[in-house]
Amino acid sequence: MRHHSVEVQVPAKINLQLAVGPLESDGYHQLVTVFQAISLYDSVKISRDADEFSISITGDYANAVPADENNLIYKAIDLMAEKHSSQKNVLVEVKKNIPVAGGMAGGSADAAATILAVDQLFELNLSREEMAECAAQLGADVPFMLNGGTAVGRGRGDEITPALSRGTYHWVIAVSSTGLSTPAVYGECDRLRTGLPIKQPQLNEELLQALLSADSERVGKALSNDLQAAACSLRPALRLVLDIGNEYGALGGIVSGSGPSVAFLVADEDQSLDLAVALTSSGVVGSVIRAQGPVQGARVVAHN
Repeated sequence: MRHHSVEVQVPAKINLQLAVGPLESDGYHQLVTVFQAISLYDSVKISRDADEFSISITGDYANAVPADENNLIYKAIDLMAEKHSSQKNVLVEVKKNIPVAGGMAGGSADAAATILAVDQLFELNLSREEMAECAAQLGADVPFMLNGGTAVGRGRGDEITPALSRGTYHWVIAVSSTGLSTPAVYGECDRLRTGLPIKQPQLNEELLQALLSADSERVGKALSNDLQAAACSLRPALRLVLDIGNEYGALGGIVSGSGPSVAFLVADEDQSLDLAVALTSSGVVGSVIRAQGPVQGARVVAHN
């Protein structure tokens, strides 16, 4: 059936582990990371038969998102048209609830949603593998956002394999009022490591075993992020945020990705509410989000 529009919902992610290798000659780092998709969503609606490409953005973080060719959505539509002959003249409507430049892959999520929406809207019938190939060309986090769940990323973070994970995990996310530049955080990481021997990144097997056994306490203790020191160096207030989480009984706290969002794992819904209240009243965070994981990745929620 030919649809006029398709709407896709896509989650945010947090990194339960982010191991960063040494700076390589091409300016990149080898990564090993464990992603988890959480119940905080953007939605991307794409409609056909527009006179030209246009994008409108609403939601909590609309003002922080470019509505032009600098947006990954535009790049995703351009790439899909080039590779699969879909139309470029579409109307895109985005509801933006995932923090921008917050280490939660908001831009990557929207790119993944766009790939799925374009596939459905123009009946391309691409396999998940074909969509993942396009996703990898747009950014390291984009392939994960297509499938969600819990997964291991290697290489630049775009070589994705599902991770066996049981149970539901309760997260409290402390969101800063301003974002951090991912390249700046990696640059600071390299500066802090100057002169130190840096090994190739390794997967934390203790974390994987904890996820397999649905042991939230073990998962909390196993959280790790090699970029956390750099993010805290650039944004010292993050250390205070982490201290508050520990003081109020979080099972573990971690800067998500390149930050500055801080994710706290808690035991249950009641503790998530208590910690959210404490963080909000502290005055050191921009906002607080409660979420659960893992959840499904990009999925079609409406079409007409």
